[in-house]
Amino acid sequence: MTQGSGLVALVDDDADLLHATTQLLELAGFTVIALDAAEAALGVVDTDFDGVVVSDIRMPGMNGLQLFDRVKAVDPDLPVILVTGHGDVDLAVAALKDGVYDFIPKPYAGERLVEALKRASEKRRLVMENRRLREAAALAADGMPLIGEAPAIRRLRETLRQIADMDVDVLVEGETGTGKEVVADLLHRWGRRRAKPFVALNCGALPETVIESELFGHEAGAFTGAQRRRIGRIEHSSGGTLFLDEIESMPPALQVKLLRVLETRSLTPLGSNETRRLDLRVVAATKVNLGRPDQRGDFREDLYFRLNVVTLRIPPLRERRGDIAMLFGHFLGKAAERFGRPVAKVNAAVSHHLQAHDWPGNVRELAHFADRVALGLGPDDETRAVRLPEPAAALPERIGQYEAQLIRDALRDHGGDVRGAIDALGVPRKTFYDKLKRYGIAASDFRPLDASNRAIRKEP
Repeated sequence: MTQGSGLVALVDDDADLLHATTQLLELAGFTVIALDAAEAALGVVDTDFDGVVVSDIRMPGMNGLQLFDRVKAVDPDLPVILVTGHGDVDLAVAALKDGVYDFIPKPYAGERLVEALKRASEKRRLVMENRRLREAAALAADGMPLIGEAPAIRRLRETLRQIADMDVDVLVEGETGTGKEVVADLLHRWGRRRAKPFVALNCGALPETVIESELFGHEAGAFTGAQRRRIGRIEHSSGGTLFLDEIESMPPALQVKLLRVLETRSLTPLGSNETRRLDLRVVAATKVNLGRPDQRGDFREDLYFRLNVVTLRIPPLRERRGDIAMLFGHFLGKAAERFGRPVAKVNAAVSHHLQAHDWPGNVRELAHFADRVALGLGPDDETRAVRLPEPAAALPERIGQYEAQLIRDALRDHGGDVRGAIDALGVPRKTFYDKLKRYGIAASDFRPLDASNRAIRKEP
């Protein structure tokens, strides 16, 4: 969260004051939901409301104190700031003891409200972050590694719950390392087939000479070296789930046979004339978009359409950067447990790497990075020379870019500690904050993370 940003539900029955205060807060960087009655606020505020409530006390119908009581019943951790007239100060003081975050007596300076909202917004942000971490821990304890709060991940979890018991074939699309096998495993464990085998086969890892036998099985004497009968992966998965990873790598000749198995729900092993019925559920995974002819290659279109009953897409980490910290905290804790070491402290270099890296290897790469941090290795050393601006830039722009880089380096060197950065740069506090705002720099982006992935705050 950048300095002075946040969501505010602003409640006041005075239309002129409501409009003026809304403008004030928006200029300060807040997103404002302006409401002219307390009852309207109840339709906005819930346990997922990621902001602060500001309300006048004296209003017709439900007043501010009654609104606070209702908000407290919904979420006792949601900050409420009451704006009071002179005669309401005693009421507001009593409300402070009951949990109101702050009260501001009229008339008040705009800066007073803005500063109170900055503190309340930061408190709310930490509360919401801690809730997400607890939810992630609960999901991990439940054996669920599909962690994240990005909308796409939430929808993916909901879809998995909905289709886990349905006998439909599923195609999972996602880049390398996004967790396609995790999704297939959850479909299996959350459904009625969980008591039967989960059988996984990487179609790109086996040579074409043995993959047919691996999939379909064979009878003794079916070919040279087949000394005994073998049950293939497909038949072994009957009643459970068959996971075919890198399905796009399957040889064309086997694609024809797999298509027939999917259509008839039966197979005939090599060397046998016996057709065996199957209770089959197939989850196929691919790292390319098989719906596009330019990416499909020699993969059969009819097989694609047969598998494409339900298609699930797993977003890469670069499309859900807000989940990186939560995932890293989970992997770091697992790595510490596995290596028998205390959970490592996350320093500024690690924190910066988490935020700046593009993670082309996705969740798998992040997990391996957590292993290195748990072992005390951390990111590779990088030269942190000041990046000079392009020569083509105008002189004022080049100076600004250079100055912004110096500020970022000072914050990084001091782990986001504003006081330390100010002392190192030798500038007045107000000047420093003005430059943060001018260059769009958030000090919180440079603060290290503790073991549970919360920012360690070092306020000036």
